[in-house]
Amino acid sequence: MTSVAEKLQSKAKKPVGTKQVRLKLVYIDFWSTVKLSFLVAVALGIITVVATFLVYVILARLGIFTTLDKLLQEVLGDSGFTLQDTLSIGQVMLFAIVVAILNIVIGTVLGAIAALLYNLSVRITGGLLVGFTNN
Repeated sequence: MTSVAEKLQSKAKKPVGTKQVRLKLVYIDFWSTVKLSFLVAVALGIITVVATFLVYVILARLGIFTTLDKLLQEVLGDSGFTLQDTLSIGQVMLFAIVVAILNIVIGTVLGAIAALLYNLSVRITGGLLVGFTNN
């Protein structure tokens, strides 16, 4: 008698034929594209805000702002000028949030436009031929 493990092992030794399938992509759902592009844009917006915060904190910790303050005070001749008063963390983060929101809106609209343009171009080109294999 053979055990279950031996039967499974003997089945695993048999060569498995791969089947190739060629399909045409002839339609992209508009709302699926809008939802996906919105989620990707939100993720990129969050990355933008976090990266801006991290870069600002790293520059502040390294003393880049104080070095630039000294240079700008010499160039401008104003000893009371500080770069961190002009570009405070609040102002920089507000700008990053505004940029992130604009990117979310523009990214979502561009995703919708891309889906519409693809669906219109399918009428001319016939669609995108995609190949799949079964492993």
